Amino acid sequence: MDQPYVLVLYYTRHGATRDMALAIAQGIEQVAGISARLRTVPPVSTVCEATEPDIPDEGAVYCTEDDLRNCSGVALGTPTRFGNMAAPMKYFLDGTSNLWVTGALIDKPAAVFTSTASLHGGQESTLLSMQLPLMHQGMIICGLPYSEPELNKTTTGGTPYGASHFAGQDNKPLSGSEKELCIALGKRVATLAQKLG
Repeated sequence: MDQPYVLVLYYTRHGATRDMALAIAQGIEQVAGISARLRTVPPVSTVCEATEPDIPDEGAVYCTEDDLRNCSGVALGTPTRFGNMAAPMKYFLDGTSNLWVTGALIDKPAAVFTSTASLHGGQESTLLSMQLPLMHQGMIICGLPYSEPELNKTTTGGTPYGASHFAGQDNKPLSGSEKELCIALGKRVATLAQKLG
C-alpha cells in the first residue's frame, strides 16, 4: 500500500507561491507516516488550442484528478488576483465535478495559502474564496490557530484563515514568520489527515 500523502496544489507566476508550497511541504514531511506531493496547474490562455506541454519544463508536474482523488488532505495555494484566486486554479477546480459527484473528497482536511504584491491586496478574501469550492467538496477546512506564536508576531503575511505572504512589487522572499507559519500549516493539515484517515 502506498504511503498516504497531502497534496500541495499551487499555481505560481513569479515563484512566491511555489516557495510557500515548498515550506508547507517541509511541514508535512515532519509528520511521520505521511508525505507531501507537490503539483501545479497550467496557465490559462485565450488561445483555444493546447499550448502548454503535458509536463512543465520546470517545477512540479501538473495535477491530475487522481492526485486529488487519492490524497489524504490538500493544501491549496495561489497568488491573489483582485482579492480572489488566480484563474488557472479556478479553472482547474471547476473541472473537479466528478470528485464532487462521487464524494471523493468528503471529510478530508484542506488548508489554503496565498501571496500578494501589496500588503492589503486581498490576502484574507483570497483565502476565504479558495475555501468555498473545498467546502462544496465536503472537505474540512483547517486554518492556523493563534496557538502558533508567529501569528501574533508577523508584520507581513499570516492569518488564521491560512498562510499568506507579502511578496511586494520586488518579489521579497518569505519572512521568517511567514515561513514558520507555512511549515506549521503543513504540519497541521498532515496531522489532521492522519487523525481523520
